[in-house]
Amino acid sequence: MRLRQVLGVASKELTQFFATALGYLFLGAFLLLTLFTFFWVEAFFARNIADVRPLFEWMPVLLVFLAAALTMRMWSEERRSGTLEFLATLPVSTGEWVVGKFLACWSLLAVALLLTLPLPLTVSVIGDLDWGPVWAGYIAAMLLGGAYIAIGLFVSALTSSQIVSLLLATLFCGVFYLAGSSTVTGLFGNAVQEVLASVSSGARFEAITRGILDLRDLYFFGSVLAAFLVLNVYALERSRWAEDGNKVEHRKWHLGTALLVTNLLVANVWMSGVTSLRVDMTQNNLYSLSPASKSYLDRLAEPLLIRGYFSSKTHPALAPLVPRIKDLLAEYEVHGNGQVRVEMVDPLLDPELEDEANSKYGITAATFQVPDRYQTSLVNSYFDVLIEYGDEYEVLSFRDLIEVKVAGEGELDVQLKNPEFDLTRAVKQVLYGFQGGGSVFDNINQPVRFVGYLSADDKLPEPLRGMKYELEGLLADMQEEAGGKLDFQILDPEAGDASVALDIAERFGFQPMSASLFDESLFFFYLTLQGEETVVQIAVPNDLSADGLRRGIEEGLKRFATGLLKNVVLVAPEPVPAYLQQQGEPPTNQFTQLQGMLSGDFNVVTDNLTSGVVPAQADLVMVMDPQDFTPKQVFALDQYLMKGGTVVLSSGAYAAQFTPTSLIAAPRTSGLSEWLQHHGIEIGSSLVMDPQNAMFPVPVTRQAGGFSFTDYAMLDYPYFADIRDAGFGDNAAFAGIPQITVSWGSPLLLQPSQDRTVTPLLTSSAESWLSQDTDIMPRIDEQGISAFVPGADRGAHVLAGAVQGRFESYFQGQQSPLLETSDDQAANTSDEQTPPNPLGVVSAVIEKSSEAARLIVFGSNDFLSDQTIQMVGSVDGTLYLNSVQLMANLVDWVTEDESLVSIRARGNFNRTLPGMEPDQQSMWEGLNYFAALLGVGLVWLFVRYRRQAARRRQLGWLASDSVQGEAA
Repeated sequence: MRLRQVLGVASKELTQFFATALGYLFLGAFLLLTLFTFFWVEAFFARNIADVRPLFEWMPVLLVFLAAALTMRMWSEERRSGTLEFLATLPVSTGEWVVGKFLACWSLLAVALLLTLPLPLTVSVIGDLDWGPVWAGYIAAMLLGGAYIAIGLFVSALTSSQIVSLLLATLFCGVFYLAGSSTVTGLFGNAVQEVLASVSSGARFEAITRGILDLRDLYFFGSVLAAFLVLNVYALERSRWAEDGNKVEHRKWHLGTALLVTNLLVANVWMSGVTSLRVDMTQNNLYSLSPASKSYLDRLAEPLLIRGYFSSKTHPALAPLVPRIKDLLAEYEVHGNGQVRVEMVDPLLDPELEDEANSKYGITAATFQVPDRYQTSLVNSYFDVLIEYGDEYEVLSFRDLIEVKVAGEGELDVQLKNPEFDLTRAVKQVLYGFQGGGSVFDNINQPVRFVGYLSADDKLPEPLRGMKYELEGLLADMQEEAGGKLDFQILDPEAGDASVALDIAERFGFQPMSASLFDESLFFFYLTLQGEETVVQIAVPNDLSADGLRRGIEEGLKRFATGLLKNVVLVAPEPVPAYLQQQGEPPTNQFTQLQGMLSGDFNVVTDNLTSGVVPAQADLVMVMDPQDFTPKQVFALDQYLMKGGTVVLSSGAYAAQFTPTSLIAAPRTSGLSEWLQHHGIEIGSSLVMDPQNAMFPVPVTRQAGGFSFTDYAMLDYPYFADIRDAGFGDNAAFAGIPQITVSWGSPLLLQPSQDRTVTPLLTSSAESWLSQDTDIMPRIDEQGISAFVPGADRGAHVLAGAVQGRFESYFQGQQSPLLETSDDQAANTSDEQTPPNPLGVVSAVIEKSSEAARLIVFGSNDFLSDQTIQMVGSVDGTLYLNSVQLMANLVDWVTEDESLVSIRARGNFNRTLPGMEPDQQSMWEGLNYFAALLGVGLVWLFVRYRRQAARRRQLGWLASDSVQGEAA
């Protein structure tokens, strides 16, 4: 095949494209459809994620029609007009004609894709764009478009009708795409789904656009492209054969074409086993094992089992995620140096395996609504991963592995959350747990009491009556094994005056149970583990087995174990009882999301510090929304800091209070202001307002068809400061976190010191301003534009800061508050009762800290609260977890265990867009339409310039020939 002839054919075809309006119509239609799907169908700004997935999600469908339209005339017109025979007489081979026409169409597609480049450029200007998936997406689009063009050229060579060619090419390419779509794969099990996905252009395309250049996917598109070009050559050659031609030569063509096409396609089966030849193009190598994961695998001294429990029939939104998890698990096996064994099982096909999963590991099937060929049905399905090391194990359910975002009305976007982090964290936990000892009691430092609140035998159902006796025997055995660390007690809540029942209803909310909806017999069967500050309720196992009961108790006991896990003492407001809220007492901020995130990696101990002492096992103290701290509580923090500890404090001058008709900023008295000022940090008595902000969701009720629906209108809200790269301080805790929203924050004044290092952690934009207005309701004018008026003095303000070094105690030269409390208690103690301790409380003031002491302050009471996390996340239909991930990163940084920091915040939906006004959004959208029009215009100018240059060359040749003729 001669390159000069191929390029000549390609140049000729491209010239014909732009000699008429066809080429420009193709470019215009492609760009118009792309922009429409990006901004309208996928609602880019409402989606609020800084990526270009909407650009490529519809690309397989768009290219089906556009490739068919582009290729329908390439051979059909030649055949219809009779020029096909003329082409055969030219000194250009059939293969050169085919490749030349293919390159012409492919080049036009490349120009069309090049003209979409303003879209990712726009996203990169607006937000934090990861360019790896963008380049991978363009490569995938070129390969997919090439495969579609090859199919279209082959179909065009079979008919003289352009309409028939268009329809057949659309049909073939459509089947090629739909084979792996959820509409088709949802009708089959996992095994068939994987086969269909392996032959589907859409599934292969999606795999590349995630940012992974896998040799298997690249070869797949290359093999399809080459196979249909070979078939194109064969179809053209065959049309030239005479009926009485050389039969032997014809058989050679038949056999050679069949062998070549078969080898090209069947090689994909062999390539399916090649898993290591791939390149992760994402910014943080999201789909490759990080050094942190590999470091934990290198520590394995015993075999590690990773078993995936995946049912063949599962929810259509979960099915496409299974192959991705399997690929990641294969990475663990490859890097495990022979110590990692990965298994994939379907428990529904093996009753013994399912029984083991249920009874030993607590893995149960989830119920999903799944459509089949004829109806929608409910099925029990498994989507879990087990990590087992020695006698330690962790289970990740589908709730741990996926994250869901509301993509539109009634539409959800389901993606894997951060599977490497979840898996590596589980590996870390079982590794440390196994190294910590063979018994869970080895890592428990304080006695734990098991308290069972069980009704009398005559009130219990028969199965629970038998379990009660098994429970008593099991607890006796565990008490002997515990070596004095476990005590147990069985109480009948209804015995005597039923005071126990009233007490547990008030303390825990325990109410009488019933065996079924229509059973009027009520009883108590509550199992708890109780420590000094922690109460853990043990669930009754579904199978009512002794093994399940022991497993549940051991899981509960792990909450009291310290071992190698870091200990975080969390100080947060206690919830206001419902009856007080009914009397007008405002509810307090709650921090269950923060506690849940921290509990996944650390041992979290809740404490109110009223004893005046931080628990001895604390590696870090985290204080959220402090209110009216007493001298004893301040003393606890001060002395912990003096011992070289780290205190993380979230406290501002105001806290948001919601009423049915208003939203106000209520002044907050923390009791820590003087203590903070003593250590060089002052919290300003104002609120920071920033034009770079997150939106505030306001519920709006609309009527449709006699029904009321509640939607959310997103309003500009400067009190939600949006902090990004430029506002982040130099700290490893920000690794992998693209953005932080600080709600109702107060400015911090950090005093420099020779003995301490002062570092701003979060800083608002240079256009922010301060306000002392306590009316913080969202505001818009009659035109729907933000009614907040910026203040006169604008500038950046510190919203969070860290101070590290040598501190001097706030109580220096003073008497310990604990001694005063001890005297009061001794004076109130009667001689007839327990005599006071003659030593009293032994306490002294540590006046100076070591250089390891750290004080980290965030100037907001609310930005980590459950209400704020839900409110900020409602823009995307998710929970906003960047702030709590930052807290977890801080714990790792403080405890010098930063191995998981780099992979903790790598979810699919954490690269959010900054808040923008509607007119700004319209401006960016309009600029892209203008850029598309400008791009087509530049192509027209370039084509015109080339055409005029060619005309000048031709005139020059004619003039030269004329002069030579006259001279002759």
